[in-house]
Amino acid sequence: MNSIFRFAPSPNGYLHLGHAYSALLNADMARESGGRLLLRIEDIDPQRCRPEYETAIYEDLHWLGISWQEPVRRQSENFSDYRAAAAKLEADGLIYPSFESRSEINALVAERDSGGNWPRDPDGAPLYPGSARKLPPAECERRRGAGEPFALRIAMDAAITRAGALTWTEIGSGPDGQTGRIAAAPQLWGDVVLARKELPTSYHLAVVVDDALQGVTDVVRGQDLFWATAVHRLLQALLGLPEPVYCHHRLILDADGRKLSKATQSTSLRALRAGGASPADIRRMVGLRR
Repeated sequence: MNSIFRFAPSPNGYLHLGHAYSALLNADMARESGGRLLLRIEDIDPQRCRPEYETAIYEDLHWLGISWQEPVRRQSENFSDYRAAAAKLEADGLIYPSFESRSEINALVAERDSGGNWPRDPDGAPLYPGSARKLPPAECERRRGAGEPFALRIAMDAAITRAGALTWTEIGSGPDGQTGRIAAAPQLWGDVVLARKELPTSYHLAVVVDDALQGVTDVVRGQDLFWATAVHRLLQALLGLPEPVYCHHRLILDADGRKLSKATQSTSLRALRAGGASPADIRRMVGLRR
């Protein structure tokens, strides 16, 4: 079977050198393996995603000389796929609603974290304290029926019991050089959010559904997503989805050693292009050969 790779940016800002490296690496690996490259637009966040950023993604990738197989999958056009996946998990008793706001959750954590040792996920966020697990199902249904805001969270302990021990094949490396067959530890993330009342999916749920529906065999992405792979493997196992091979690549850092980010307004590809940079210059900047 031919390998299928994908580049999946979010249209919430202009692409920078970090995106260029990931896109070029995916394109190079697809070409060298005789496989295909897909493009996916991860636009589930209606507050931050904008049409002009999506248009800029196409312009930047074409300028870099990257081509992909049509059609482009846009997440905002496929919410029904994510609702179906969440419904399966809910029918299996593996997700539950929580009704606290973010500020209420932070207050709960602060109240219980007297010694400063509250567990945190690999991204540094405090784990959900689990208070909603005690709500009776009838009460949950009443509150959802009344239109209260809620988040659908995975019941992590039950999910791990159902799925059993999980691993993934890593042909890149983790932040500490991890490679080969990696033992997944989804418990480090606690009861992560998979959907909300106003949004039928999270990144975690959407990405595993999309990769399966698009037939992706090789997931090539930055090392900042290495630990999230444990959650993705768990969801793949629970939903009966295939396991791709993972390759987590190095991150492109700024002069201060920080990961490039749209949020910090790292220099965009379009600004570099306007300043006279060529696609060959971009390859050189990110350390890729022709």
